[in-house]
Amino acid sequence: MKTRILTALVLAPAAIALILFAPTVVLAAIAGAAFLYALWEWTRMLGQRDNGLRAALVTVNGLAMLGLWLSRGSAWWWAVILAGVAWWLVAALWLRHFSFGVAPTNQNTALKLTAGFLIVVPAWCGLLQVHGGVDHGPWWTLFGLMLVWVADSGAYLAGSRWGTTKLAPRISPGKTWAGVYGALAASAAVGVIGAWLLGLRGLALAGIFLLAMLTVLASIVGDLFESLIKRHASVKDSGDLFPGHGGMFDRLDSVFAALPVWAAGLALLRA
Repeated sequence: MKTRILTALVLAPAAIALILFAPTVVLAAIAGAAFLYALWEWTRMLGQRDNGLRAALVTVNGLAMLGLWLSRGSAWWWAVILAGVAWWLVAALWLRHFSFGVAPTNQNTALKLTAGFLIVVPAWCGLLQVHGGVDHGPWWTLFGLMLVWVADSGAYLAGSRWGTTKLAPRISPGKTWAGVYGALAASAAVGVIGAWLLGLRGLALAGIFLLAMLTVLASIVGDLFESLIKRHASVKDSGDLFPGHGGMFDRLDSVFAALPVWAAGLALLRA
């Protein structure tokens, strides 16, 4: 636990400083590298042992991200973000069928590799769309990420205190419905305070509050989906990059799901 806390104390300020003070192009490069490293871990969880093939798969996704960056704001850019939103609806259905995709067949591997693209690339586009595409973008970006971070803490505190009814025992035995309620309650407080500080009132504040709740629900699905894949792979963590925290994908699973929902929702509310 001490190692976990120390790691968080280092990572959190660095992430916040990057979001608030770095130009979007710098954030694109650093976040892109982190997201692609998470994808590298994803290929390992899928049982890929050929590092050359894994590198090729990650490179293809990196080239896709570069192409999207060069055409940001285009129909392709938004199509990828919306595909990310749609993917998490599909993932929520997948969670109801634990055994789907568990057999080590080529078809299942291809499906999960496609899922990797739909998890990582739309999240990257969503991050940059909010950071560089809206007024006060860095603050809106931090707002969205704070919802996820606070929800994670709220889930842990409520689950450890009141958690009795399991949320998805075959997928993640430690998660409870009390944790879900704690996540929503904690993020609801952050949603209201954050929207108020950003100058929203009335219907605009209500709209952001609703979007915040949807974003947190998506983050919960993202966390559960990675747990599902780890159960399929019989691994505890995606990697060991961060002491006490596991791998990069372990740190970003909720964020991956939240970002396209947050970006698309903000665009809809501002339309």
